Amino acid sequence: MWQKVEAAPADSILGLTEAFKSDSRAEKVNLGVGVYKDEQGSTPILDCVKAAEKILLEKEATKSYLPIPGDPVYAAEVQKLLFGGDSEVITSKRAATAHAPGGTGALRVGGDLLKKFNPNAKVWISNPTWANHKGVFVTAGFELAEYGYYNPETKSLDFDAMLSSLANVPAGDIVLLHACCHNPSGVDLDAEQWKKVAALGKEKGWIPFLDFAYQGFGESVESDRCGVVEFAATGIDFFVASSFSKNFGLYNERTGALTIVSPSADDSAVAMSHLKTTIRVIYSNPPAHGGLVVATILSNEELHQQWLAELAVMRDRIKAMRVALVDGLASRGVEGDFSYITAQRGMFSFSGLSDAIVGWLRDNKAIYVVGGGRINLAGLTKSNIDYVCDAIAEALKV
Repeated sequence: MWQKVEAAPADSILGLTEAFKSDSRAEKVNLGVGVYKDEQGSTPILDCVKAAEKILLEKEATKSYLPIPGDPVYAAEVQKLLFGGDSEVITSKRAATAHAPGGTGALRVGGDLLKKFNPNAKVWISNPTWANHKGVFVTAGFELAEYGYYNPETKSLDFDAMLSSLANVPAGDIVLLHACCHNPSGVDLDAEQWKKVAALGKEKGWIPFLDFAYQGFGESVESDRCGVVEFAATGIDFFVASSFSKNFGLYNERTGALTIVSPSADDSAVAMSHLKTTIRVIYSNPPAHGGLVVATILSNEELHQQWLAELAVMRDRIKAMRVALVDGLASRGVEGDFSYITAQRGMFSFSGLSDAIVGWLRDNKAIYVVGGGRINLAGLTKSNIDYVCDAIAEALKV
């Protein structure tokens, strides 16, 4: 069957990790794949997750299927995270939430559902965006278009270009937005900018689809949901794909959610009916464990507070590594102002390193960076930061 078929190319990010694992050099550093690392270079299991798993182990009485949308407590707690516990969206029952297999699964389920009712729509993605966004929505059958976002000259948000692009998006098209901690740039909108984008979406009639993979990794759980809250206030239809891989460390549990917000409770009930039929033919119902862990933590006040504290530790460590990288390059006399790295948020940074430099770092120093210069700051530690800074300084002088 496969003798005359060419092998598919490796994923640009996961393929980099495979190359890293096969590299025998002891000093190797992986700054590619978007996985949190602690100061020891490990991806830890949070203490609150361990505690929740003990509770589940003691009380779990069955391994029977979950409902198609997943556990109801999970859905309720996801909505509280997205909108705030006292949100009008929740009290008016305008939101329908289903447990999906990770943020990627949520994006794909949303894409399939939108394709069913908006077959001629385009999906507009930011320039740049997470590489897998393209694959997810193209495979769902959509044509893609881009809107302005990042200015490589200023290393900052090009908000005028963004507004100009979005003003020309036709009604009924879908606009994919990064709710916080933009991947790959680390450059986010502020509260006033979100307000303007939400107002523009309502005025133009396009469908917002927010990818919310890093809630709590920017400034705080509350601050990071600013964009979601602004769209909720407009009363229009929109989608949110959320992930708990990063902020709960549940990478291999594939725990995410798709939330559809509608103008009324009646609309939401119709949306949920079609969401369930979409899920049924893809994976029938979600894996239980990760969702039950999240539901247990968020519905238990003590565990909830423990989670917030552990999340703050992860967020603050990444911010500290941003500062250490900028200070380290400055102390080595590297030309240029890298202070924009400390203004970015989340795990990622568009470092400004060229593809030639990225290749040199990999070949000569065993430092793995995604093409385009995206760095995962969580891959930096106190034990490797000097090595990385020395290597970048040397590379820029070659």
